[in-house]
Amino acid sequence: MNRNLVILLALGLVSAPLAAQTPPQAPPPEAAPRPAPQTPPSRDRIVERILVKVNGEIFTQTDLEQRQIEELRQNNPKVKDLDLQNDAALKATLQQITPDILVKVIDDLLLVQHGREQGYNLTDEQFKNVLEQVKKENKLDDAQLKTALAGEGLTMESYRQMMERQMIISAVQRQEIMQKATLTDEEAKQYYDKHPDEFMKPATVTLREILIAVPTERRDNQTVFSAGADDAAKQKAQDVRARLLKGEDFAQVAGEVSDSASKAGGGLIGVVNLEQMNPDLKAIIDKLKVGETSEPIRVKSGYQMLKVDARSPAEVEAFDKVRDKISQKVYAERLDGETAKFLDKLRVTALIEWKDDTYKEMYEKAIAARSGK
Repeated sequence: MNRNLVILLALGLVSAPLAAQTPPQAPPPEAAPRPAPQTPPSRDRIVERILVKVNGEIFTQTDLEQRQIEELRQNNPKVKDLDLQNDAALKATLQQITPDILVKVIDDLLLVQHGREQGYNLTDEQFKNVLEQVKKENKLDDAQLKTALAGEGLTMESYRQMMERQMIISAVQRQEIMQKATLTDEEAKQYYDKHPDEFMKPATVTLREILIAVPTERRDNQTVFSAGADDAAKQKAQDVRARLLKGEDFAQVAGEVSDSASKAGGGLIGVVNLEQMNPDLKAIIDKLKVGETSEPIRVKSGYQMLKVDARSPAEVEAFDKVRDKISQKVYAERLDGETAKFLDKLRVTALIEWKDDTYKEMYEKAIAARSGK
C-alpha cells in the first residue's frame, strides 16, 4: 500500500452508515465526518453518460464505476485496476452489489438535498479545524496534505465537498431521524417483560477434576497402550475415589495425584454451560448433587473423576444488567424503521429521472425488496 493511501486511511476517511447500530451521541458543533476516498475518474472519458437525475442533480456512469470499485475494494483490499466493462469474472458480482449501490446513492442525494434546504452546511471554520487536526495527527504540512489527497484523485475542494455531504447526512440523521428512535426506561422495561427468553442465563455447573492418565507409547507411528496399563490406571482411579468418599478434600487429593494441568488449582475446571456440554457427559453430571463426585470416566487420556462444586439454574438476567443490550437492539430496529419512513417521504416528493432502464429496474427491485412489496 502506498504512503498516500496509508495516510488517507489513517485519517478515517470512511463513509458513515445511514443506520447506526447504537444510540447517538451528539458530536461537538465543530465536528465534521470523514468520507470515503474516491477513485479518480477515467481520464479518457470525454462525454459523461448520465444514469439518473435526482431533483436535477446527476449521477453518472463514472460515478457508478467509482462506487463499484470502492465496494469491490472493501471486500478485497488487494483489488487495484479493474475493468468493469470487460472482466467477465466481475459481472456476476456487480449484478449483486449494484442495486444496493444505486439505492444508497439516491438515498444520500435525497438526504443531502433535504439537509441543504434546512440550512445545514460545513463552515469555513469547521473545515479549517478539521484540516489542522489532520495535519497535526499525521505530521503533514499543507503541501504534503495536498499531495496525499492528489494520490487519491482528490483536490482540496473535492475533499471539502465530500466532507460537507457526509456532515449534512449526519446532521439530518441526528436531528430528524435518530431522536425518534430513542428508548425510554419504561419502554425498555416493557420489552424486557415481554421477551424473557432473550435474556435467559443458561444453567451452569462449577466442576473440579482428577485425571489418572493411562501411559501410552508409539508403535508403527501409532499411539497405543497396554491392557495392563489401562487396568492399573482404572484401579488407581477407583482407589482415589474411595479416599474422596471417606471425606478427604477433593482439591487436596487432586493436587497430590491428578495428572491434569488443573491440579495446580485443586482440579478446578471452572464454570461450564450445561447446554454446551457433550450429551453423554451432561447425563452423568445431571445425576450429581453439589459436592458429589462421579465414578471414574474413561476419556482419551485416562480416567477422569468430576466433582460438582456448584450449580446455577437457568434464569432471566436482571433488568439492570441487560438494559444497555435492550437499548441497542430496539434502537437499531427503530432506527432502521424511522430511516425507511423518512426516505419514503423524500422519495414521494422527489423528481427521480432515470436515463437507463436497466439501472432503473435494478433500483426499483431493490426498493421493493426492502419494503417487502
